[in-house]
Amino acid sequence: MLVENNASLQPYNTFGIVARAQTLVRVRSSDDVHALRAHPQLGTQPWFVLGGGSNVVLTGDVKPVVLKMEIKGRRLVQETEHAWIVEAGAGEPWHDTVAWTLAQGWPGLENLALIPGTVGAAPVQNIGAYGVELQDRFDSLDAIDLATGQSFTLNAAQCAFGYRDSVFKHAPAPGSAVGDVPRGMGLAGRAVITQVRFRLPKPWKPELGYAELERRAAEADVPPSPQQIFDWVCAIRRAKLPDPAVLGNAGSFFKNPTVTPEQCADIIARDPKIVHYPMPDGSIKLAAGWLIDACGWKGKTVGKAAVYEKQALVLVNQGRGETSVTGGEVMTLAKAIQTSVYERFGIRLEPEPVVV
Repeated sequence: MLVENNASLQPYNTFGIVARAQTLVRVRSSDDVHALRAHPQLGTQPWFVLGGGSNVVLTGDVKPVVLKMEIKGRRLVQETEHAWIVEAGAGEPWHDTVAWTLAQGWPGLENLALIPGTVGAAPVQNIGAYGVELQDRFDSLDAIDLATGQSFTLNAAQCAFGYRDSVFKHAPAPGSAVGDVPRGMGLAGRAVITQVRFRLPKPWKPELGYAELERRAAEADVPPSPQQIFDWVCAIRRAKLPDPAVLGNAGSFFKNPTVTPEQCADIIARDPKIVHYPMPDGSIKLAAGWLIDACGWKGKTVGKAAVYEKQALVLVNQGRGETSVTGGEVMTLAKAIQTSVYERFGIRLEPEPVVV
């Protein structure tokens, strides 16, 4: 267990916000978690789990002990007639893991290429892009109950996946235990994920439920391969979204809201060009980026925080180093956008990142 005091967190959040951790613990195995729990001082303090920092806004220095997840390792657990079961450590970079599965001949994650962050954070957020969500490829995960030290495994149903949601984003019920998970217990701040397993289906078929992918496939001379879809997704993302290494950001800052068909019809009557998608449950998903752009926010700034000029759904850091954006500036901009969208459309946008 490697412990650092007064550690800079700027390299560990993709927004590039300047902040420090009073104590940072590098977790490289399950044994490190157990050692931390047994530590006479650190074991009794509040903890904050940090993966790749791609879905977090730091509004100041972090007082809880920061658990920097760095558990590595990737392997094929099982191959059946119907699927490959692949496991990766929570600290593995997500995009590198997607590329690795393709290199091994185990396709299925290619639509999720270039999403920043770590493997362990993927099920927390139920990441998704270009027609595929993590829950579509999820098998199970291993985690440790930070309160009891008990190791446990969850399947997809127990993770209670929703749109950018899971059991790991909800607070535990008072007095609950890990065994309550099937009844919907929250695990936010209660558990740390150590390994994640993916079920990659056989036979492979391309997922082309996104208009740009469908267009490229129609223009191709031959059916796309998994690698071709991976390359297309990377190209699309790079054209629309800023590279966090160049322009700090946390990806899509707001969730796409869902409304009833009646609500959508009312908005269409006023704004016929609104981008919307029917959902299987009968609700209508609206494009949050379109709503923000329609309110005139693209390119606008608050201090060093700005709305990305190519995609209104992304907030970016226009500062550098010690003159970086502050978490306060980011949240001031975000709240102004929320107010603007609500006043025009009557819709409350919900942020995706965790605010600390």
